[in-house]
Amino acid sequence: MMLAIRFPRRLRPISRSGQAHAWRGSRLCKLGAAVAAGLLPLTVQAASPPARTLHSEDIYRFLTVESPSCSADGQAIAYTVTRSDRRADERISSIWLVARTGGAPIRLTPPEERASTPRLSPDGHRLAYLSSRSADDSPRLHLLDRRTGTRSVLAAGLGDIDDIQWSPDGRRLVLVAQAGAGAAAAKVAPPILIDRLHFKQDVKGYVGQEERSHLFVLDLSTRKLVQLTSDPRYAESSPAWSPDARQLAFVSTRKSDPDRSGSSELYVMDAHAGADARLVGEFGTPNRQSVFWTLDGQELGYTLGRDARLSSYQQDRLALVPVQGGAPRILAETLDRALFAPAVGADGEIAVLVDDDLNQYPAILRGGTLISTLAGPRTVSDQCVGGGKVNVVASTDDSAPEIYALETGRLRKLSGHNDAALAGLRLGAVRDIAFASADGTQVHGLMTLPPDYREGERYPTLLWIHGGPNMQDTHGLIVDTYPLALERQWFAAHGYVVLAINYRGSSGRGQDWASAIAADWGNKEVADLLAAVDFAVREKIADPARLGIGGWSYGGILTDYTIASDGRFRAAISGAGSAEQIGMYGSDQYILQYNAELGPPWKSPELWMHLSYPFFHADRIHTPTLFVGGEKDFNVPIAGGEQMYQALRTLEVPTQLAVYPGQFHLFTRPSYIQDRLERYLSWFDRYLKAAAPEPAPTPATTGAR
Repeated sequence: MMLAIRFPRRLRPISRSGQAHAWRGSRLCKLGAAVAAGLLPLTVQAASPPARTLHSEDIYRFLTVESPSCSADGQAIAYTVTRSDRRADERISSIWLVARTGGAPIRLTPPEERASTPRLSPDGHRLAYLSSRSADDSPRLHLLDRRTGTRSVLAAGLGDIDDIQWSPDGRRLVLVAQAGAGAAAAKVAPPILIDRLHFKQDVKGYVGQEERSHLFVLDLSTRKLVQLTSDPRYAESSPAWSPDARQLAFVSTRKSDPDRSGSSELYVMDAHAGADARLVGEFGTPNRQSVFWTLDGQELGYTLGRDARLSSYQQDRLALVPVQGGAPRILAETLDRALFAPAVGADGEIAVLVDDDLNQYPAILRGGTLISTLAGPRTVSDQCVGGGKVNVVASTDDSAPEIYALETGRLRKLSGHNDAALAGLRLGAVRDIAFASADGTQVHGLMTLPPDYREGERYPTLLWIHGGPNMQDTHGLIVDTYPLALERQWFAAHGYVVLAINYRGSSGRGQDWASAIAADWGNKEVADLLAAVDFAVREKIADPARLGIGGWSYGGILTDYTIASDGRFRAAISGAGSAEQIGMYGSDQYILQYNAELGPPWKSPELWMHLSYPFFHADRIHTPTLFVGGEKDFNVPIAGGEQMYQALRTLEVPTQLAVYPGQFHLFTRPSYIQDRLERYLSWFDRYLKAAAPEPAPTPATTGAR
């Protein structure tokens, strides 16, 4: 790992018109002056690389740090580090370990392995994980004894393994897995028999009863594997051991059809073969399912969502319920923010992460009251807790995710996997922005500026829209397979101002904000997005003659809505989007949402036509548009982009369609991720970097459909 000397920064406000302050950094002094003053040795001057802006090759330098797992005392942290391997043209994950007390992280798995799902034993001496030798192999369960260095393969007869959890005494593992490895591949694949309402899932493909996962317990002393649940009608997930290691809590859906109800159930059973599962409670299925026991073993905690109609907009809450059953108790009930990644500390307090207005921060629940444990603009994306100690994965606008120890309101850095990639890299400053939408609603977002931004100069400006819609743009240089912040910096490095707006429908500002767009897509969101452009133009930052728009997933869908509502954009990119929404019914994976929120098309045809506005009014679109998608995307199938491409091609509007072979909704092939970055830039440069034409008039119907 390279060591780099970072120079101090001078902070200068760049806010305008009373907006909240943001800051950009500049070099404090030139190297020559520093050497002359005796501040730096000459050898440092010679070794320091010149500052540069982001390049598409940087995707091979950035590493994704995630999935921390702690020992019971919190002193050892295992986690995954994913790199983009140029030779294999794939993303390969390894497992690393770092001590909370400090010291260099060490790699625990060979670099040629594809390792994931690290789980440290309570004493920290052993590591259970999944690993395969190639991208085509199914991952198998491995056990590493750190004291001896010995590795072994466990539970070889199982199919796909979804989860692993250690018993508190370290003697057993509970696995969520399919019952068998499956038959050998035939020369001609048999027909796929479908008997479920929800029969498609991105990456997994077509799904049926045989795909359902069950609970298994592996005794590590005897290596005996026992299947606890087996009914092919049901699947089990999110297992959690009781403090005495005698029982397991888990989530399933047995009282109703999970493809129709949008609800789940919490069960408890003894952790041995033949035991019966006992229903503890029912709840709305959350976005991120978590189950845990209180220290005394008397209550179960779990995340819960809303009813099926709002399943795509819900903000996860946290509840406790007696193990014997009874009325659940919502924790921090007055907090109108999503909670996730709950974990019980040594004192019984519950550590959580909070999704809150441009940030994600850690907090503790004490007596039903939420207390933030870290301030400042950043994204804390995951955590592990042990012995009262909290370790997190965190990033800021100019630092990629790394492992940190959280100590009395401060972060102490434990890993530096991205230090070399960031050394000498000039990133654009990021500032908070706030403005009023057309109806007076206050909207928040982020503005990323070019690294050489000059006050008072107008810039070509991009509206870069996040997906979901139930997510948000936050402060943090996330560099994974959905690298929104990295894309914003990529555009900024090439002279664009980039707007990232948390429109109505986003998370981070409460349940009413998130569900404001239910059954009303492309209306309030479009008004909020266009208000952001108006703000940037009014502040004399955006050049009104050089405006672009784009996004991925729901961001691509909103791109289609927006260019059909407003003609001012000179270029657009619709990634993994759709506009003829009736054609998505039965083609994607959202049948529960469609039936619950909109009703089937034959029951509400007017609403479906209304929501398909961009396709049926494609003749109002004059913006040159690039459509992009993955060939195997079952989340938002490529047909959504193909339909709009054909519409604009028929209308002789400049358009292209880029289909990436073998890719799902989120791309994993590094060469395609790099190509997509370069293709994005080329498209915008073609229309926004040439001689700027006169801006088109803004239609009076801005934000309306």
